[in-house]
Amino acid sequence: MARSKSKKERSAFLVFYRLLQFLLHLTAVIQINYAIYYLHTLDLPNSIPFGGQFKFLTFLCAIIQALYYIVSLVNDFVGTNELVPRRAPAVRKFKDWLLSTLAFPVALNVGITFWTLYAIDRELVFPKVLDPVFPSWLNHVLHTNIVVFIVLEMFTSYRAYPTRSKGLTGLAIFMGSYLVWIHIIKHYSNVWVYPVLEVLQLPQRILFFAAVLGFTFALYLLGEFINNVVWAKEVKLSLRKSK
Repeated sequence: MARSKSKKERSAFLVFYRLLQFLLHLTAVIQINYAIYYLHTLDLPNSIPFGGQFKFLTFLCAIIQALYYIVSLVNDFVGTNELVPRRAPAVRKFKDWLLSTLAFPVALNVGITFWTLYAIDRELVFPKVLDPVFPSWLNHVLHTNIVVFIVLEMFTSYRAYPTRSKGLTGLAIFMGSYLVWIHIIKHYSNVWVYPVLEVLQLPQRILFFAAVLGFTFALYLLGEFINNVVWAKEVKLSLRKSK
């Protein structure tokens, strides 16, 4: 009787847990996709008529987050949220890769870098001229909530990290491509995407870019560390049961 009750309790907890995962994914999808849509409706003062919103890492990050949570929702229905499935479906493999390689490190990069520069001098990243047209809730969805969502995701869903060389290579390709992209924009518009780059001399810009890249790679390693520490016991138990 006690064993039967224990099984029922575990089953009820699993249903509740899966519901929490689903609600997190659904909330993130609604918020982030609406933020992307709303951003396109704004009439923002733009001194760089090249690249549109795609010149901002914040916007690219929002697209990555939106894609990740859409994939997570699909995985909730047709994939699997088992810790270590014997045969992970393609959607689960892509979900794990996307969070590990891009969604987690890029989200934390955008959130931490933005609010750090904002605290030093907001004109470097978010000039006051934007206040009348750029609502504060949108600012927080794009620079705060993305961090909250992805950290919650780390603690509510396990993912199999790729080999470190493959994960860091994917992240390096993305960040390297973005650095090339903002230099292309500078070449054609003669204006840096971010005001902070205008006040830096060439050696300082090189150090700044190196620091951003190093920081992003460190965030990748942080995500891998958190994943391993948080889920170590559960993964061991799951592997034992599957034998």
